[in-house]
Amino acid sequence: MWMKTVFWGLLLFMLVATTMAVEYGARSHNSGPWSWCDPATGYKVSTLTGCRAMVKLQCVGSQVPEAVLRDCCQQLADINNEWCRCGDLSSMLRSVYQELGVREGKEVLPGCLKEVMKLTAASVPEVCKVPIPNPSGDRAGVCYWAAYPDV
Repeated sequence: MWMKTVFWGLLLFMLVATTMAVEYGARSHNSGPWSWCDPATGYKVSTLTGCRAMVKLQCVGSQVPEAVLRDCCQQLADINNEWCRCGDLSSMLRSVYQELGVREGKEVLPGCLKEVMKLTAASVPEVCKVPIPNPSGDRAGVCYWAAYPDV
């Protein structure tokens, strides 16, 4: 039951965050602290294997074992540059899509739509209470890229 509440709360947050992200130019990737997270500059993207498992389980409505949640949260917290955490989650999500051969508007897994998986992955920092930069000034929350269709 609480998962549904969290999901709808995050969905509402995303509607508000979309407007804020556009207003603050959060979509610009050409400068700023997030540019330090570019693999072309030598940054090593984390595979986030625990988060990968957690997102898949949550998306299909399965119970996430405590060990999987703990591993995911630790892997995310281990990314020293908080500006890179959402980028690494986005990379992890794209690799899941690629692994499963997902195309736009399709089910990622039986009973799990691509959009739901995207929102689930974007909410990992909030679930784990791991800080991420955010236009509102909050230190935790949902990755801004979830508001855009190309992720």
